[in-house]
Amino acid sequence: MSTTPLVAAEQLIRTYGTGEATVHALAGVTVELPAKQFTAIMGPSGSGKSTLMHVLAGLDRPTSGRVVLDGVDITGLDDGALTRLRRDRIGFVFQSFNLLSVLTAQENILLPLSIAGRAPDAAWVDQLVGVVGLTDRLHHRPAELSGGQQQRVAVARALASRPAIVFADEPTGNLDSATSAEVLALLRRSVDEFDQTIVMVTHDPGAAAIADRIITLRDGRIVSDERAGDGIAVAERA
Repeated sequence: MSTTPLVAAEQLIRTYGTGEATVHALAGVTVELPAKQFTAIMGPSGSGKSTLMHVLAGLDRPTSGRVVLDGVDITGLDDGALTRLRRDRIGFVFQSFNLLSVLTAQENILLPLSIAGRAPDAAWVDQLVGVVGLTDRLHHRPAELSGGQQQRVAVARALASRPAIVFADEPTGNLDSATSAEVLALLRRSVDEFDQTIVMVTHDPGAAAIADRIITLRDGRIVSDERAGDGIAVAERA
């Protein structure tokens, strides 16, 4: 079995502003993320956790440092190549769902494939729809779905193209506790049953506790990197 990490970041620094207004969002982060693992990134507000996810996913560029994702050094890619890499190899789940209101659930799920000009794997998509429990909601538009159903559409959309990795940014932030548990269980299942790789930013210790690994940031630096435990232990590290 290869021990090459799916994502490797070296000495990531990300600053915003200049002079006295300079903000050091990342202050030298080095981390490796293996395939088929669920990693949670935690930390207080302003710790750099969202910035780290954005840089690892190619949504933002580091001021300095290097990111290799699925064998590709993404740090030096031009905007077009970076867009294609995100489209072809990365799935995203956001707190705000980011569904297109004029499309049905099914059309939203298939949208990344449509944009890429790729035919969907019908059997895989049918399996996903069954797993997320949306078989009878495929022809409903987002406004006709609950928040939990919309987020399940977003998870199915992220997985439909069989990406190398899925980045989830506070995926339960807009959901009640029961619905949050359903979405987290779905993400956990995608790792355990579908060999997916997931990196999730969260402020919720209970959400982080379902991960395999928890990376905690503070002031733009990693202050702990441990296997997940129960919610209380996680809360003590955050």
